[in-house]
Amino acid sequence: MKKAFWLIVLALPLIGHSQEEKKFGIQFKGFVKTDLLYDSRQTMAIREGHFLLYPLGEIPDKENNDINAKSNFNMLSIQTRLQGLISGPDALGAKTSGLIEGEFFGHSDADINGFRLRHAFVKLEWQKTHLMVGQFWHPMFATNCFPDVVSFNTGAPFQPFSRNPQVRLTQIFGNFRMMATALTQRDFVSNGPKSSSSMYLRNSALPAVNLRLEYGFKNQEKGTDFVIGASGNYKILTPQLITGKGYKTDETIGSMAFSGYIKYSTKKFAVKLGEYWGEDSHDLTMLGGYAVKEVIDTARGCVNYTPISNTATWIDLQTNGEKWKFGLFAGYTANYGANDSIGGAVYARGFDKTNLHYIDYIYRIAPRVVYQTGKFRIAPEIEYTAAAYATTDKDTGMLNVDVKGVVTDSKEVANIRFLLGLYYFF
Repeated sequence: MKKAFWLIVLALPLIGHSQEEKKFGIQFKGFVKTDLLYDSRQTMAIREGHFLLYPLGEIPDKENNDINAKSNFNMLSIQTRLQGLISGPDALGAKTSGLIEGEFFGHSDADINGFRLRHAFVKLEWQKTHLMVGQFWHPMFATNCFPDVVSFNTGAPFQPFSRNPQVRLTQIFGNFRMMATALTQRDFVSNGPKSSSSMYLRNSALPAVNLRLEYGFKNQEKGTDFVIGASGNYKILTPQLITGKGYKTDETIGSMAFSGYIKYSTKKFAVKLGEYWGEDSHDLTMLGGYAVKEVIDTARGCVNYTPISNTATWIDLQTNGEKWKFGLFAGYTANYGANDSIGGAVYARGFDKTNLHYIDYIYRIAPRVVYQTGKFRIAPEIEYTAAAYATTDKDTGMLNVDVKGVVTDSKEVANIRFLLGLYYFF
């Protein structure tokens, strides 16, 4: 009897340890995806044409033939994704969880097929307060209200698209949520004198900040889901530490951005809307950026800057069938120019001084069909994307662009993309 008693006593710590270990775990999920894509024209895109933004403007050869009027075809599986959902025991009175997610999209065209980090964060969840630390979607990308397109661009450049290292605090008040976020840049970065880099935000020694407000509710019985939200963003960049004449400089540029979104879905259909206005939106994979305003110290070569703003709007409609889904995406974005007259270099998307290409506006219409049976999905989509580029004045030979970078006369070029996505989920 005594022997049995001592065996039980000795076994208790092991039993407790075993139960504690069971609270830890990781669940793997993801999908294998292959995209077949055909473009009627050369495009501004990422990863060998996979991530489409807009068609390239006309570049005439010596016989006035448009060099970019050439079709393109590709087939890629780089969006294939692996996700690990991590569970663990409570800590500090909060439920804990984590997530790691990667894909084979690479960090650049030279690294295509390379495995890269998408998301990696830990989350602490108290009853009405949530804290997330790690890399995740930019708070202006609302994960509960974004376009359900087949294309990997997920509605860019009409929808903010960026993932950032961040600290996000969420406070819940019934159906109302308030999210405050401090974030930096990694894969989606600002432009500047030394090309695209995170150094401009890092050298400001301050993170970008975002405040997001959201209201939403679900009716499980009726199958309805309603969400409405708004977000404000502010960041400061330091484009240069040394001037072209070799003098130290610490001139900064601040920029603001605002977005709003709304979603209503039922068992049969879903409607989503998004609106955006912002300055220096290059890091959000949108039009815009900033430019040199003027030289403020000729002897030292010091300059100051002015932000270039843009506006964007989109709508996404989709039926919610079990096997068949039919959807339509439409988006529009426009260049609003700089706050002040531009007096030097421009660091912005949609402003190509080399080829004299200044974008006035872009729009896209993209119908899609999604068929899913079990773990297999096949999804054809057609994207019609048109971009309006500044024309050249016949009398002066100058681009029809004013001193603030606003296009005064433009001509559209268009690309039609035929896309077929095939998925297998696990």
